[in-house]
Amino acid sequence: MEEHSYTPSEMMAIMTCKEFKDWEIAFVGIGIPLIAGILAKRFHAPNLSIVYESGCIGPEKFRMDFNVGDSSAADYALSLTSEWRVFADLQCGFYDVGVLGAAQIDRFGNLNTTAIFGAKDYYTPLVRLPGSGGGNDIGSSAGRVVVMMRLEKHRFVEKVDHLTTPGFLDGSPSARQKAGLLGHGPSAVVTDKALFYYHAETREMYLDTLYPGITLEEVKGSVGWELKVADNLKTAPYPTEEELQALRSIDPANLIMGGAAEREKIARAGIDAYVNLILKCANGR
Repeated sequence: MEEHSYTPSEMMAIMTCKEFKDWEIAFVGIGIPLIAGILAKRFHAPNLSIVYESGCIGPEKFRMDFNVGDSSAADYALSLTSEWRVFADLQCGFYDVGVLGAAQIDRFGNLNTTAIFGAKDYYTPLVRLPGSGGGNDIGSSAGRVVVMMRLEKHRFVEKVDHLTTPGFLDGSPSARQKAGLLGHGPSAVVTDKALFYYHAETREMYLDTLYPGITLEEVKGSVGWELKVADNLKTAPYPTEEELQALRSIDPANLIMGGAAEREKIARAGIDAYVNLILKCANGR
Protein backbone atom coordinates (compact mmCIF):
# COMPACT_ATOMS: atom_id res chain seq x y z
CA MET A 1 0.00 0.00 0.00
CA GLU A 2 1.26 3.46 -0.86
CA GLU A 3 2.59 5.44 2.10
CA HIS A 4 1.03 8.86 2.69
CA SER A 5 2.38 11.61 4.93
CA TYR A 6 0.55 11.69 8.26
CA THR A 7 1.08 12.77 11.86
CA PRO A 8 1.02 10.60 15.02
CA SER A 9 -2.23 12.33 16.06
CA GLU A 10 -3.83 11.44 12.74
CA MET A 11 -2.77 7.81 13.17
CA MET A 12 -4.32 7.80 16.65
CA ALA A 13 -7.60 9.14 15.28
CA ILE A 14 -7.71 6.54 12.50
CA MET A 15 -6.86 3.65 14.82
CA THR A 16 -9.46 4.81 17.37
CA CYS A 17 -12.04 5.11 14.61
CA LYS A 18 -11.70 1.36 13.99
CA GLU A 19 -12.64 0.57 17.60
CA PHE A 20 -16.22 1.85 17.10
CA LYS A 21 -18.87 -0.58 15.85
CA ASP A 22 -22.03 0.05 13.88
CA TRP A 23 -25.23 0.61 15.92
CA GLU A 24 -23.29 1.40 19.08
CA ILE A 25 -23.94 4.35 21.39
CA ALA A 26 -20.65 6.12 22.08
CA PHE A 27 -19.93 8.66 24.82
CA VAL A 28 -17.12 10.83 23.42
CA GLY A 29 -15.48 14.13 24.23
CA ILE A 30 -14.27 17.02 22.11
CA GLY A 31 -10.98 16.52 20.31
CA ILE A 32 -9.47 13.44 18.70
CA PRO A 33 -12.15 11.09 20.16
CA LEU A 34 -14.89 13.04 18.36
CA ILE A 35 -12.91 13.12 15.12
CA ALA A 36 -12.55 9.33 15.42
CA GLY A 37 -16.30 8.97 15.96
CA ILE A 38 -17.10 11.09 12.90
CA LEU A 39 -14.66 9.03 10.82
CA ALA A 40 -16.28 5.82 11.99
CA LYS A 41 -19.71 7.06 10.91
CA ARG A 42 -18.34 7.93 7.48
CA PHE A 43 -16.48 4.68 6.85
CA HIS A 44 -17.89 1.64 8.61
CA ALA A 45 -20.38 2.58 11.35
CA PRO A 46 -23.04 4.85 9.79
CA ASN A 47 -25.50 4.04 12.57
CA LEU A 48 -23.11 4.91 15.41
CA SER A 49 -24.82 7.32 17.84
CA ILE A 50 -22.55 9.91 19.42
CA VAL A 51 -23.43 11.34 22.85
CA TYR A 52 -22.04 14.55 24.34
CA GLU A 53 -21.81 15.27 28.04
CA SER A 54 -23.71 18.52 27.41
CA GLY A 55 -26.84 16.53 26.55
CA CYS A 56 -26.75 16.15 22.76
CA ILE A 57 -27.64 12.61 21.68
CA GLY A 58 -27.14 11.22 18.18
CA PRO A 59 -26.11 14.32 16.17
CA GLU A 60 -25.10 13.88 12.53
CA LYS A 61 -21.72 15.57 12.38
CA PHE A 62 -20.60 17.67 9.41
CA ARG A 63 -17.80 19.53 11.17
CA MET A 64 -15.68 19.46 14.28
CA ASP A 65 -17.12 21.08 17.39
CA PHE A 66 -14.86 23.33 19.44
CA ASN A 67 -16.60 22.65 22.76
CA VAL A 68 -19.54 20.59 24.03
CA GLY A 69 -21.74 23.70 24.00
CA ASP A 70 -21.01 24.53 20.36
CA SER A 71 -24.25 24.96 18.39
CA SER A 72 -23.16 22.32 15.89
CA ALA A 73 -23.13 19.75 18.69
CA ALA A 74 -26.90 19.61 18.13
CA ASP A 75 -26.81 19.17 14.32
CA TYR A 76 -29.70 16.83 13.41
CA ALA A 77 -29.58 15.34 16.93
CA LEU A 78 -32.05 12.67 17.97
CA SER A 79 -32.48 14.37 21.33
CA LEU A 80 -31.34 17.49 23.19
CA THR A 81 -31.42 16.90 26.92
CA SER A 82 -29.30 17.78 29.95
CA GLU A 83 -25.94 16.78 31.36
CA TRP A 84 -27.50 15.07 34.35
CA ARG A 85 -29.73 13.02 32.03
CA VAL A 86 -26.93 11.65 29.83
CA PHE A 87 -24.85 10.79 32.90
CA ALA A 88 -27.86 9.12 34.50
CA ASP A 89 -28.31 7.07 31.32
CA LEU A 90 -24.59 6.22 31.44
CA GLN A 91 -24.94 4.97 35.01
CA CYS A 92 -27.88 2.82 33.89
CA GLY A 93 -25.63 1.07 31.38
CA PHE A 94 -27.19 2.52 28.22
CA TYR A 95 -23.89 3.39 26.47
CA ASP A 96 -21.80 0.80 24.69
CA VAL A 97 -18.44 2.54 24.58
CA GLY A 98 -16.68 5.54 26.07
CA VAL A 99 -13.37 7.16 25.12
CA LEU A 100 -10.99 8.47 27.78
CA GLY A 101 -7.54 9.98 28.07
CA ALA A 102 -5.25 10.00 31.12
CA ALA A 103 -1.95 11.18 32.54
CA GLN A 104 -1.10 7.66 33.77
CA ILE A 105 -2.26 4.12 33.06
CA ASP A 106 -1.12 0.81 34.57
CA ARG A 107 -1.07 -2.74 33.22
CA PHE A 108 -4.67 -3.36 34.34
CA GLY A 109 -6.04 -0.21 32.70
CA ASN A 110 -6.51 1.88 35.85
CA LEU A 111 -6.28 5.60 35.02
CA ASN A 112 -4.95 8.64 36.86
CA THR A 113 -6.10 12.15 35.97
CA THR A 114 -5.88 13.53 39.53
CA ALA A 115 -2.24 14.09 40.55
CA ILE A 116 1.34 13.05 39.85
CA PHE A 117 3.00 12.53 43.21
CA GLY A 118 6.67 12.25 42.30
CA ALA A 119 8.44 11.93 45.65
CA LYS A 120 5.50 13.60 47.39
CA ASP A 121 1.89 12.62 48.11
CA TYR A 122 -1.72 13.49 47.28
CA TYR A 123 -1.73 16.61 49.44
CA THR A 124 1.52 18.06 48.08
CA PRO A 125 1.86 16.50 44.60
CA LEU A 126 4.44 17.24 41.98
CA VAL A 127 1.61 18.09 39.56
CA ARG A 128 -2.10 18.64 40.30
CA LEU A 129 -4.27 17.47 37.37
CA PRO A 130 -7.89 18.33 36.42
CA GLY A 131 -9.41 15.33 38.21
CA SER A 132 -12.13 12.93 37.17
CA GLY A 133 -14.72 15.07 35.43
CA GLY A 134 -16.89 12.37 33.88
CA GLY A 135 -13.99 9.92 33.58
CA ASN A 136 -14.89 7.79 36.58
CA ASP A 137 -18.52 7.58 35.45
CA ILE A 138 -17.46 6.41 31.99
CA GLY A 139 -14.87 3.95 33.25
CA SER A 140 -17.29 2.53 35.79
CA SER A 141 -20.44 2.26 33.70
CA ALA A 142 -19.81 2.29 29.94
CA GLY A 143 -19.98 -1.13 28.27
CA ARG A 144 -16.30 -0.84 27.42
CA VAL A 145 -13.67 1.89 27.39
CA VAL A 146 -11.16 2.88 24.73
CA VAL A 147 -8.20 4.81 26.16
CA MET A 148 -6.25 7.28 24.04
CA MET A 149 -2.86 8.55 25.21
CA ARG A 150 0.75 9.12 24.17
CA LEU A 151 3.07 6.18 24.70
CA GLU A 152 5.61 7.47 27.22
CA LYS A 153 7.27 5.64 30.11
CA HIS A 154 6.17 8.19 32.71
CA ARG A 155 2.57 7.60 31.58
CA PHE A 156 2.61 3.79 31.31
CA VAL A 157 3.50 2.94 34.89
CA GLU A 158 3.61 -0.13 37.13
CA LYS A 159 1.04 1.47 39.45
CA VAL A 160 -0.86 4.72 39.01
CA ASP A 161 -0.11 7.39 41.63
CA HIS A 162 -3.84 7.91 42.19
CA LEU A 163 -6.76 5.75 41.05
CA THR A 164 -9.13 8.20 39.36
CA THR A 165 -10.91 5.84 36.98
CA PRO A 166 -11.06 2.07 37.50
CA GLY A 167 -9.85 -0.33 34.88
CA PHE A 168 -9.56 -3.94 36.04
CA LEU A 169 -8.39 -2.77 39.50
CA ASP A 170 -6.03 -5.49 40.81
CA GLY A 171 -6.56 -7.70 37.74
CA SER A 172 -8.56 -10.41 39.48
CA PRO A 173 -11.49 -11.71 37.39
CA SER A 174 -14.17 -10.53 39.82
CA ALA A 175 -12.59 -7.25 40.94
CA ARG A 176 -14.94 -4.97 39.02
CA GLN A 177 -18.00 -6.97 40.02
CA LYS A 178 -17.02 -6.88 43.71
CA ALA A 179 -16.57 -3.11 43.44
CA GLY A 180 -20.11 -2.78 42.06
CA LEU A 181 -19.02 -1.51 38.65
CA LEU A 182 -21.49 -1.89 35.83
CA GLY A 183 -19.26 -1.68 32.75
CA HIS A 184 -16.90 -4.36 31.47
CA GLY A 185 -13.77 -2.21 31.70
CA PRO A 186 -11.13 -1.12 29.19
CA SER A 187 -10.98 -2.88 25.84
CA ALA A 188 -8.19 -1.05 24.00
CA VAL A 189 -5.44 1.51 24.47
CA VAL A 190 -4.70 3.54 21.36
CA THR A 191 -1.38 5.40 21.38
CA ASP A 192 0.77 7.32 18.91
CA LYS A 193 3.03 4.28 18.39
CA ALA A 194 1.04 1.10 18.99
CA LEU A 195 -2.29 -0.49 19.82
CA PHE A 196 -2.86 -2.50 23.00
CA TYR A 197 -5.65 -4.85 24.04
CA TYR A 198 -6.43 -6.78 27.25
CA HIS A 199 -6.14 -10.48 27.94
CA ALA A 200 -9.57 -12.00 28.64
CA GLU A 201 -8.37 -14.02 31.65
CA THR A 202 -5.49 -12.11 33.21
CA ARG A 203 -7.00 -8.68 32.45
CA GLU A 204 -3.49 -7.48 31.64
CA MET A 205 -2.66 -5.12 28.80
CA TYR A 206 -0.70 -6.63 25.92
CA LEU A 207 0.79 -5.25 22.71
CA ASP A 208 -1.29 -6.23 19.69
CA THR A 209 -0.24 -3.94 16.84
CA LEU A 210 2.79 -1.81 16.00
CA TYR A 211 2.44 1.23 13.78
CA PRO A 212 4.55 1.52 10.62
CA GLY A 213 8.16 2.36 11.39
CA ILE A 214 7.86 1.57 15.14
CA THR A 215 9.94 -1.25 16.62
CA LEU A 216 9.04 -3.68 19.39
CA GLU A 217 12.05 -2.50 21.41
CA GLU A 218 10.87 1.10 21.17
CA VAL A 219 7.46 0.18 22.57
CA LYS A 220 8.85 -2.02 25.35
CA GLY A 221 11.17 0.81 26.36
CA SER A 222 8.19 3.14 26.75
CA VAL A 223 6.32 0.91 29.23
CA GLY A 224 7.12 0.74 32.95
CA TRP A 225 6.54 -3.00 33.37
CA GLU A 226 7.40 -6.24 31.58
CA LEU A 227 5.05 -5.92 28.65
CA LYS A 228 3.22 -8.94 27.26
CA VAL A 229 3.21 -9.23 23.45
CA ALA A 230 0.68 -11.01 21.24
CA ASP A 231 1.87 -14.25 19.62
CA ASN A 232 0.72 -12.86 16.27
CA LEU A 233 2.05 -9.32 16.68
CA LYS A 234 0.74 -7.22 13.79
CA THR A 235 1.78 -4.05 12.02
CA ALA A 236 -0.97 -1.57 11.19
CA PRO A 237 -1.40 -0.51 7.56
CA TYR A 238 -0.51 3.00 6.54
CA PRO A 239 -3.48 5.40 6.58
CA THR A 240 -5.12 5.57 3.17
CA GLU A 241 -5.48 8.78 1.20
CA GLU A 242 -9.25 8.51 1.63
CA GLU A 243 -8.94 8.25 5.42
CA LEU A 244 -6.59 11.22 5.62
CA GLN A 245 -8.73 13.39 3.36
CA ALA A 246 -11.85 12.62 5.41
CA LEU A 247 -10.03 13.32 8.67
CA ARG A 248 -8.66 16.64 7.43
CA SER A 249 -12.03 17.75 6.09
CA ILE A 250 -13.45 17.40 9.61
CA ASP A 251 -10.76 19.70 11.03
CA PRO A 252 -9.67 21.77 8.00
CA ALA A 253 -7.86 24.48 9.96
CA ASN A 254 -6.01 21.85 11.99
CA LEU A 255 -7.28 23.32 15.26
CA ILE A 256 -7.67 19.98 16.99
CA MET A 257 -4.95 17.95 15.31
CA GLY A 258 -2.55 20.90 15.19
CA GLY A 259 -2.89 21.98 18.81
CA ALA A 260 -2.33 25.27 20.62
CA ALA A 261 -0.34 27.02 17.90
CA GLU A 262 -3.17 26.71 15.38
CA ARG A 263 -5.75 27.87 17.92
CA GLU A 264 -3.64 30.92 18.75
CA LYS A 265 -3.35 31.74 15.06
CA ILE A 266 -7.15 31.79 14.70
CA ALA A 267 -7.51 33.88 17.88
CA ARG A 268 -5.14 36.50 16.46
CA ALA A 269 -6.96 36.51 13.12
CA GLY A 270 -10.21 37.76 14.69
CA ILE A 271 -13.92 36.96 14.57
CA ASP A 272 -14.29 37.08 10.77
CA ALA A 273 -11.63 34.41 10.36
CA TYR A 274 -13.38 32.32 13.00
CA VAL A 275 -16.73 32.59 11.18
CA ASN A 276 -15.10 31.65 7.88
CA LEU A 277 -13.53 28.66 9.62
CA ILE A 278 -16.91 27.49 10.85
CA LEU A 279 -18.34 27.75 7.34
CA LYS A 280 -15.38 25.88 5.91
CA CYS A 281 -15.80 23.13 8.49
CA ALA A 282 -19.56 22.90 7.85
CA ASN A 283 -18.95 22.46 4.12
CA GLY A 284 -15.95 20.17 4.58
CA ARG A 285 -17.89 16.99 4.06
